[in-house]
Amino acid sequence: MDAADLDHRARTLSGCIPPLVVSRLLELGHEQVVRLQADGGEWFCALQWARLLGDRGRQEESLEVLAPYVATGWWTAVRAEVELLEGWGRAEEAIALARPYARSGGSRLELLARLLARHGRRDEAVTRLIAGIEDPSLASALVELAEGAGRDEEIAVLLAVRIPAGHRCEDPWCCRGLDPDTAIGLLATIRERQSRIDEAVALLRSRQITSVNNRDALADLLARHERIEELRAYATTEPNGLAAQRLSELLEERGDVDGAIAAYRPPDDSPACRVHLASELARLLARHGRGDEAIEVMRALADSTRGPDDWIVGTLCTLYADHGRAVDGLAYLDALGTSRRGTEEWEFFRLRLPLMAVLGRLDEAVRLARRHPEGDSWYAAWALSDVLAEAGRTEEAVAVLEPHGADHPTLLADHLITLGRIEEAVELLQRRAGEPSVPVWPYASPTVETSI
Repeated sequence: MDAADLDHRARTLSGCIPPLVVSRLLELGHEQVVRLQADGGEWFCALQWARLLGDRGRQEESLEVLAPYVATGWWTAVRAEVELLEGWGRAEEAIALARPYARSGGSRLELLARLLARHGRRDEAVTRLIAGIEDPSLASALVELAEGAGRDEEIAVLLAVRIPAGHRCEDPWCCRGLDPDTAIGLLATIRERQSRIDEAVALLRSRQITSVNNRDALADLLARHERIEELRAYATTEPNGLAAQRLSELLEERGDVDGAIAAYRPPDDSPACRVHLASELARLLARHGRGDEAIEVMRALADSTRGPDDWIVGTLCTLYADHGRAVDGLAYLDALGTSRRGTEEWEFFRLRLPLMAVLGRLDEAVRLARRHPEGDSWYAAWALSDVLAEAGRTEEAVAVLEPHGADHPTLLADHLITLGRIEEAVELLQRRAGEPSVPVWPYASPTVETSI
């Protein structure tokens, strides 16, 4: 085995059996297949087989499965063994295994620090992470693990010196390492932990970038402390709609559904904000059994955009289908006029397929799809196979996908497994880009045992 090859296949999920397929094989009782593929270099098979053996109390056998992978020095395999050892109560062995790798910093140091903290060595974990504070991920782990260690003020000082007064980054490469906005957010976390809420709020108001991973830290802080009026005022000025979303979530949690709905209609919102809030509002309405209102919201949004947007129209069509109005969905598509040279563009035509299937018109949908100018494309095969499989017509879904197997190996393999064609599925997944179709099977017999 080669660490670089293992890493490439695991990251790209190419030329290997991916995790969801391994889980499916195990669910269907094909344990022998997974075991043999684990022995043949299939990492995700090895990982799940090792976990299964550990769950059955066969810990040494589990470690034997991982041993060839760990021997390459591949960090992903090492991390998996560390996690298994800790889960079995063998924390000291896990720490000893992880410690040499932590010298390179990054996620390896973070794993060791978290491991140390969970097993009574929090002070050592904090000390190690302080040395890596310039790494934003390690700085975040440091602030999290420092809770209860009595070192909050020490870390606060280290963060404060990384927040230059009045500085504003002009481009993404301005501040290498721990940037001021990240330092501000982490310092605010410490101040909140110290019950210095006003200081935390003031810090977060000084950020240049307010939104990270589609969340707004200030909105979340105000919500946690139920400072509703401040959050309501912030929602009227925050440009991404995230504060309005958090206000709505808070009001919904408190049982005020009407207030939650009203929160999604702030004044003077930007086009991007309007799209975000309308889609969130539609979800809220649908959650509370107000499907017709959800449809109205998404239809108004679709009608207000410059030209039809396929994801917005797609969301609208899903709402039509989910709420017994598939006919209305088809009528909307008819009226949309998304045609070019007399033919509806595929990104909108595909939205007809599930609507027609709901109405019992799947055969008609299939015929229309095959006659479409783009009906023989790989993306059309994907959409058509989905509706066929959903209707239980797996053989037909496979027939549609087989000419495009290189484009949809995981989806096609899943259907083949459903039909019991295990060897074909594995051969398809293990085929590398540009390789001919040569079976890769670690045993000669065509008979597949399903238990051990």
